[in-house]
Amino acid sequence: MAGDRVSTAGAAEDGRRHERLEDKVLRFYGQDFDEDARLRTQSAQSAVELLRVQSLLRSRLAPGSRVLDVGGATGVHAEWLAQDGHAVTLLDPVPEQVAAAATLSGVEALVGDARDLPFPDASADAVLLFGSLYHLPSRADRLRALAEAHRVLRSGGLVFAAGISRLGAFLDGVLERVASRDPHVDADDVALLNDGAWTNPGPGFPGGHFHSSSELADELRAAGFADVSVRGLEAPTAVALQSEAPDAELSGAAVALADRLDVLHADGGQARPGVADLSAHLLALGTRR
Repeated sequence: MAGDRVSTAGAAEDGRRHERLEDKVLRFYGQDFDEDARLRTQSAQSAVELLRVQSLLRSRLAPGSRVLDVGGATGVHAEWLAQDGHAVTLLDPVPEQVAAAATLSGVEALVGDARDLPFPDASADAVLLFGSLYHLPSRADRLRALAEAHRVLRSGGLVFAAGISRLGAFLDGVLERVASRDPHVDADDVALLNDGAWTNPGPGFPGGHFHSSSELADELRAAGFADVSVRGLEAPTAVALQSEAPDAELSGAAVALADRLDVLHADGGQARPGVADLSAHLLALGTRR
């Protein structure tokens, strides 16, 4: 996943104001931002995100699975998956990130596009789309990436597709302004909440498309996946944890809370359908039949 703190404040540098989103993504992750540090050391929220991803994947992947980590950045997830004994190939559009991932033991790393995977049909047991969908503003492009994941999976194969929660992003942006004593909310904030579209006109996180949990699930189903479910990775603790340093006890409590909400949701218990949307990140799971 990505450096996704959202702020619409501030003016852009003139030379970057009209930069294409794809170019912004390449520059941001290749030159301006350390995605590896974000997941490993940046905050308690990032620690919870990593722990939850590890738990959800480890409970579902068969030993020795063939895993494609699409949009896998510098290989934070690819590394531990390879250490767990899986055969991992990482693919990412940012050459600098692929170069870093290529140094990891047991990880094959390639430059490529989620919408055009260089892998044969029915050749993988699992596909991770952790950095791809939310940088594709067009629904058609997101469905193309999901269709490619469906194509390369074997029957019974699993897709794990991440999204940034539009509600989580909206709350983050609004609370950041309140903390800076600026209670202003503008049309861009409302538009983000309504349709999930947001492109940063200035420096920083490039933007793209932010999902609701129901929309993310619908996109997986539209691409042909069955048994679709969506989890909120950090649960409602996301905003509070973003300003906290990594702490094992704090992260453990937040992971336990998120796990419990998953159980309640799966059992049709007390959790409401939109509880996942309170997280910063959504993780959709689906199966190729």
